[in-house]
Amino acid sequence: MRQKRSSIAVSGAIGFLLVLTACSSPNATSSEEEPPSPLAEYLNAVWGGDLSEEEQQARFEKEDRQREELTAECMAEEGFDYVPNVQTGSLSFGSADDWRPDDRDWVEKYGYGMVDSPGSDVPPDEEYVDPNADYVNSLSENEQEAFYEALYGPPVPEDQMNDDGSYEWDWETAGCYGWAQNEMSQEDPTQSDEFAPLMEAMDEFWTGLPTRPEFVELDAEWSTCMDEAGFPGFAAQTDAQESIIEEQNAYWESNPEAPGMDDADMKALQEKEIELALADLDCREEVDYRDRYRTVQFAAEEEFIADHKADLDALKAAAAQRAS
Repeated sequence: MRQKRSSIAVSGAIGFLLVLTACSSPNATSSEEEPPSPLAEYLNAVWGGDLSEEEQQARFEKEDRQREELTAECMAEEGFDYVPNVQTGSLSFGSADDWRPDDRDWVEKYGYGMVDSPGSDVPPDEEYVDPNADYVNSLSENEQEAFYEALYGPPVPEDQMNDDGSYEWDWETAGCYGWAQNEMSQEDPTQSDEFAPLMEAMDEFWTGLPTRPEFVELDAEWSTCMDEAGFPGFAAQTDAQESIIEEQNAYWESNPEAPGMDDADMKALQEKEIELALADLDCREEVDYRDRYRTVQFAAEEEFIADHKADLDALKAAAAQRAS
């Protein structure tokens, strides 16, 4: 395989998560009602949040094509044929009106939008076809195992797996796909050594944000309200939705072939989700959760910008140069 380059800690996937976190406080309604956060100007410029839907789609397709071509190049060096798989569909951009977690009618129908959500029953535009299926099927069983190990790397040892089945992804052990992903990251300023200290500081900022005294006090008020409403045991507002996610994950782990929404257990979970989400909504309204959260978040981001403005400006400029 090609010589591998060194990697850094912060990934593009984490970066994209930071964009989402920066641009909206918990349970925000829509971009029209929710002003962008101070850090959004920088993060959107880096990860494309300021692009139109068409521009984001074009960027996605270009990067996907480049990644697949690099993967094919690597697989050829490993002795396998590989057709770049660019049939990954399109990005989904739901209307802001589709996601209204502060609207009572919406919450009564979807809860948190975990079990069911707007557009979940919309079929894909076209059926997915793996361009490498015929080639892989022509290989022997041992050759197929070698093909997938070259493509994705060897299976992850059990002692490296977390209890929920997740694990720390390392491009160096992720086969040709990992190598291609790392090659692509070399053009990403957030993956460069130059901005590594800034990205680490940003990661620490977001990790520590929920522990600020103002948020701890706000969550305590919300938690008291939830206790009084008959839903005890949630220390933070995010814990309520997380409890539904955990139950949903447990359901699929125990029932991988289950029919989903047609299953009685899943319907019961949806009812539980809606009941919990409605109580959550009532308590958020009672303690003015969204506005108070946003006020503290925006002030904290302003402090972060003041402490790192030179680096943030340089990161934004590097991202603009990459996009040009």
